Amino acid sequence: MVTRRSFLRSASLGTAGLAWLPDLILAQERSPLERIRIGCIGVGNQGKNNLNSHIHNTVAVCDVDAHHLGKAIDQVKQKTGRSIVGYRDYRKLLEDKNVDAVVITVPDHWHALMTIDACAAGKDVYIEKPLTLTIAEGRAMVKAARKYKRIVQTGSQQRSDDRFRQACELVRNGKIGKVHTVRVGIPKVNFRGEPVPDSPPPKELDYDLWLGPAPQRPYNEKRVHYLFRFFWDYSGGQMTNFGAHHLDIAQWGLGMDESGPISCEGQARYHPKGWYEVPEWCEAIWHYANGVKLICTQGGKGGTEFLGDKGRVHVTRGKIEADPKELLTEKLDEAAVRLYVSKNHHANWLECIKSRQLPICDVEIGHRSATVCHLGNIAIRLGRKIRWDPAKEVMIGDADAAAMVSKPYRSPWRLPT
Repeated sequence: MVTRRSFLRSASLGTAGLAWLPDLILAQERSPLERIRIGCIGVGNQGKNNLNSHIHNTVAVCDVDAHHLGKAIDQVKQKTGRSIVGYRDYRKLLEDKNVDAVVITVPDHWHALMTIDACAAGKDVYIEKPLTLTIAEGRAMVKAARKYKRIVQTGSQQRSDDRFRQACELVRNGKIGKVHTVRVGIPKVNFRGEPVPDSPPPKELDYDLWLGPAPQRPYNEKRVHYLFRFFWDYSGGQMTNFGAHHLDIAQWGLGMDESGPISCEGQARYHPKGWYEVPEWCEAIWHYANGVKLICTQGGKGGTEFLGDKGRVHVTRGKIEADPKELLTEKLDEAAVRLYVSKNHHANWLECIKSRQLPICDVEIGHRSATVCHLGNIAIRLGRKIRWDPAKEVMIGDADAAAMVSKPYRSPWRLPT
């Protein structure tokens, strides 16, 4: 039987990411005082899945959509038999002293403020990918996590998958030779149906709070909830949606979790009728100081493929392949580079809340991977090559590109610095 003592002992030895699920972790707790009490902010779409991962730990939920909020409260009641608190405004949830940590699953334009406010309120944070809407937000989030000594996990769950870790370990240990190219494929846009006219917001939605720091615009049902990701005010299209997954693995395999590329260029095609703002198709190319070229193609072969002078390895969800094939069964020796092991992304976060060790996709890692995505979008939108200093995190010689590193917030919202 797993006890709290053996759990903490194994965590201290670095075996973060044990195979049990968060509700099983809770089941092993001997006292309610030892439980990590969770508040879930945003409980529609992916938020429902994240709530289910922590349903036995959840004590409060929050959503600006009353329908989502009511369903979440019912979901917890049906699964656990417990009644929980519901909030419309995330700031009220952060004031709740019964909440130890928060899971944030909201549109990208809200990620930075909610994470920073949660850190300031003394809450540990699980924040969905992509970490940010802009590069500047990411650095502010890292500073907040460090200042308030909070555990912040980015929801790039592929890092907690054995196949992705194996691929990156093969690359980091030189098993495919010197890497010269990495290819990433992301999906096409999955916009749903034709546009509709603007309209008054539905009564169940607090639209002003949904907008938050985003520019004031009339309500349109094709710009909120899932479809927000195809408009620049709120997100960055599939470049930040799936790129935050597969480009993150490229960064991991290249050993660039604390750095990034030095330049980027790209091209794009847009919907002929302008149904949405982000590219219908795009391709971006990043260059690293060590000579590696990273190519991301929308509609290309999904996942991440590393190409070296002695072989290749391709990994995507549910599949890994290599050339030569024998690489997949080769055992690494004791001196080999070993990467962080996590078997379950949510469980790893809970373990790190207890141990106070950094999680597998710490906020700094999420920031660096999101930066790659944002650089791609900036180069594509400007239609020219941009140069980037990953150490200073500044654009080089391009005022237009530099202006796109941050974005003004709608009053009274502001990004803490």
